[in-house]
Amino acid sequence: MQRMLTVILAFLGMVGALAIDTYLPSMPAIGREFNVGPVAVQQTLSIFLFAFAFMMLFYGTLSDSFGRRPVIMVALVVYTLASVGAALAPSFGWLLVCRALQGLSAGSGSVIGAAIVQDRFSGPQAQKMMSHIMMVFGLAPAIAPVLGGWLHVHFGWRSTFWFLAGFGALMVLLAWRALPESLPKEKRHAFHPGAIAANYLMVLRNPRFLLLSLAVGMAFGGLSLYIGSAANFVMEILHLPETAFGWMFIPLIGGMVLGSAWGGKAAARIAPKRMKWIGFAVMALGAGMGVVYNLLFVAQVPWAVLPLAVFTFGLAAAMPPIQLSAFALFPDNRGLTSSMLSFIQMLSFAIVSGVVAPLLFDSALNLSLGMMGGLVLSFICWRLSGLERFAAKEFVAA
Repeated sequence: MQRMLTVILAFLGMVGALAIDTYLPSMPAIGREFNVGPVAVQQTLSIFLFAFAFMMLFYGTLSDSFGRRPVIMVALVVYTLASVGAALAPSFGWLLVCRALQGLSAGSGSVIGAAIVQDRFSGPQAQKMMSHIMMVFGLAPAIAPVLGGWLHVHFGWRSTFWFLAGFGALMVLLAWRALPESLPKEKRHAFHPGAIAANYLMVLRNPRFLLLSLAVGMAFGGLSLYIGSAANFVMEILHLPETAFGWMFIPLIGGMVLGSAWGGKAAARIAPKRMKWIGFAVMALGAGMGVVYNLLFVAQVPWAVLPLAVFTFGLAAAMPPIQLSAFALFPDNRGLTSSMLSFIQMLSFAIVSGVVAPLLFDSALNLSLGMMGGLVLSFICWRLSGLERFAAKEFVAA
């Protein structure tokens, strides 16, 4: 039963990842069809991510009030319909609207999935569960651009959105048939806007929670920088075709899958604080390898992408215990805290991929320096969160 739940939650989390990555090889073709430039096409990603981040603020609170299953079901239906609309888009403006609707609906699985884990598990078991979810979820960004490139070459860019619609419909069926409700009615919060606003304010006033959330967001910034720059990195810097996105995404996500697998097995024997140190050390090694390589050589496969695998291995090891540290601060508002942490993470993702990536994606060295910069900011936020002045009374800093 636990294994089945892991697979379901990971698949629900894949909804957003597939919507981000599957169409990346088609971005130049979308620009040509609608006669818009690369910066405008980049907004199909940016508007999705900003909508994704915005709605993450509310999914946790809604599920705290109405239950986990109903909120996920409604969001999945909207996502499926938005994907159909994108596949049929007659204009670039229509495509942007559908991408915004996809973004508003795609985040329910990842936010509510984290709350479901907290509902059912605790301690090392919860950390192990989250690592396993990340491991399965990590397959999506590795497979998506490869599949998207194949679909694009054989059937055109619209076929990628038909694929997303089909996946969304499959998730509706899977959630309807196999996803259990983890929040009993007696534990739900009444949907009172005043009380909900007070709870948000309570979380936002906790500096330790904000610092831990920023640590997660800044670390994932290195990943989002390369995802946001994928089309330029693969086709302009590495000079590879639309079908070769696997050269970037397989190392990028392969490291995350391996790091998640190792982190899940090691959760019972390695203390959370030590796991965080190990994760940051491995991320620093990967980011440093990227900077040194790009200083000395012209980027080419496989050497330009191997540092990405090292970085994401460390990312997958460090992030689950940091996330659980944040969740533990508010055990009675798991949905809300999951929403807030996811919102901060995805807002960072959106800013990096939509604003920072276009400034850096013409240079492999600039991208590697950007990854290192995000890691430094993440490390600073994590260390600041451990200061005594930010430690909550009910939770010892780790």
